[in-house]
Amino acid sequence: MNKSSALVVPRAVLAAVERAAEAAYPEEACGLLAGRRDGSGGLVVTGFRGSANVATTDRRETFEVDPAARFALMRELEGTGAEIVGHYHSHPDHPPEPSAQDLEHAYEPELVWLITTVAEGKAGSTRAFAVAADGSCFIALEIALGP
Repeated sequence: MNKSSALVVPRAVLAAVERAAEAAYPEEACGLLAGRRDGSGGLVVTGFRGSANVATTDRRETFEVDPAARFALMRELEGTGAEIVGHYHSHPDHPPEPSAQDLEHAYEPELVWLITTVAEGKAGSTRAFAVAADGSCFIALEIALGP
């Protein structure tokens, strides 16, 4: 992905991600983003798939998408031209910035990260990030709201 490109996210998807973050509080919510790469190197999110947080450690500070949710979305997207382009998760009572643990778990550097902060059960801001080409850090992306 062109790191200077916007991540286009439909308003309805962003609202659903924020609702999921509130519902999971005080644990981290998580799920996957489906979409397409545009001609300029950016990404257009077309849908999402929520997931149970199946992390075996403290789910208030970490997340793991259920593999069953991932495989179900992969099957659903077959032949559509869409693909998994990223994932989302929440940061309960922490800012929407990637943590050191997030970077350690960035196993698929081509995926974007959408992070929503939740304070006292209420969703706040959401930010988007891509992993730097050398894997050393995250790079902030602009979120452009789509219809």
